[in-house]
Amino acid sequence: MQKLYKINAGDNIAVAVEKLSKGERLSVLDKEIILSADVPAGHKVALQDIAAGEKVIKYGFPIGEATENIVAGNWVHTHNIKSRLGSLLDYQYDPVLPVEFPKAAREFMGYKRKDGKIGIRNEVWIIPTVGCVNSIARSIETAAQSFKTETIDGIYAYSHPHGCSQLGDDQLHTQKILSGLINSPNAGSVLVVGLGCENNQISLLKEVLGDYDEERVKFIVCQDHEDEVAAAIDIMKELCSYASRFKRETCSAEHLVIGLKCGGSDGFSGITANPLVGSIADKVVSAGGSAILTEVPEMFGAETLLMNRCRNKDVFAKTVRLINNFKEYFMRYGEKTNENPSPGNKAGGITTLEDKSLGCVQKGGSAIVEDVLAYGDAVKVKGLNLLEAPGNDLVAANALAAAGAHMVLFTTGRGTPFSCPVPTVKISSNSDLAAFKKNWIDFDAGQLLHGRTMEEVSEEFFDFILALASGTIQAKSEALDKHELAIFKDGVTL
Repeated sequence: MQKLYKINAGDNIAVAVEKLSKGERLSVLDKEIILSADVPAGHKVALQDIAAGEKVIKYGFPIGEATENIVAGNWVHTHNIKSRLGSLLDYQYDPVLPVEFPKAAREFMGYKRKDGKIGIRNEVWIIPTVGCVNSIARSIETAAQSFKTETIDGIYAYSHPHGCSQLGDDQLHTQKILSGLINSPNAGSVLVVGLGCENNQISLLKEVLGDYDEERVKFIVCQDHEDEVAAAIDIMKELCSYASRFKRETCSAEHLVIGLKCGGSDGFSGITANPLVGSIADKVVSAGGSAILTEVPEMFGAETLLMNRCRNKDVFAKTVRLINNFKEYFMRYGEKTNENPSPGNKAGGITTLEDKSLGCVQKGGSAIVEDVLAYGDAVKVKGLNLLEAPGNDLVAANALAAAGAHMVLFTTGRGTPFSCPVPTVKISSNSDLAAFKKNWIDFDAGQLLHGRTMEEVSEEFFDFILALASGTIQAKSEALDKHELAIFKDGVTL
């Protein structure tokens, strides 16, 4: 196995596939170098001399500039390069030739809903309008388990701290996320639990929710009942009876919607796991389905790759607003737009935000960008969509679920056990993590470093995804706690 991996022919650095020692003599294509220091796995090595102020190139693009003279064989990291990112930019639409995929029919066993949507799970959800009733929602969940049938995949209450003491767009964010989850096709039926005195009144939430099936979605205001749990149990019996009517049927993969997310990334994420997920996104799009890419701050530095893949100038303009609006959000709070990557990312070999972003956007594959969604919006256009949300794992994953994702494909180089309301599939960027955290990791993308081709691994992973959508297997995270909702907070708390 090669010890250094050069990603793009134009790169002036390569990635250490394993831990390397000072003094090792290594060859990369026609280059031979001698290491001047120990280099951890996933970190970068200079393939040539790079003068102070010159660009450091990875993925064929700059990931920063040298802060000192770097000699071939040097370890390249935070001690000798820095980000080149600034604030707001003007962008030119320079469209690339579109990649139009031939239609590839694939199928899975899903739940056909009355509104035409397809679910991959048939669960009954209990969603509070306000954090004050979280404990009530959990009590209802516990008491309702006796109503679970063979065709109900689970009964879950979700908790969040919002819904009161919020104003304006901040409250609207909460209402849109809750509405998106209420409309999720993975929920066969939903009980919405309100307190009665909160800002997020059920009547106001209904205005954001819009039309709904009164058999599928029901509401209870706790202050209106002497024993709110007993009253809710009567309603849950009806909702579980309704959800039990659904059975799995053969469905076209054109109905599949996947969310794309990464967290705890390392130096291999942009080489293995993220490109693998990108290939899956392309396969889903080729089957007529949809993929949603989010984490806007982790597009900074790589945004033009997405902008030039926009379907038209209107989508391009939406993407420019997506990027610059999020930069302005940082600036309102006096924060730099390049305050990323995290300590864990750096330990894993990611040095600058450009380094992280160029790896991150690979999860979007090569499809045309068809639409851009505001936070809390749902997918309306088939194909690749961009979604407004931060990089925070829990907030972004819940935003993907609320946007209509049936599952979230979550790549990681360091590991994480969390789950959002929809199956959250963990893909490891390296085989060591997959072997060490078998209880967290669903699929090992690290095998791409050990001789297997992308097409082989991608086909195997797509079969896994269709099996998961069909309910024949579960994501590891489905056995863990998935009771918490994380919602984007941006505003005054009363």
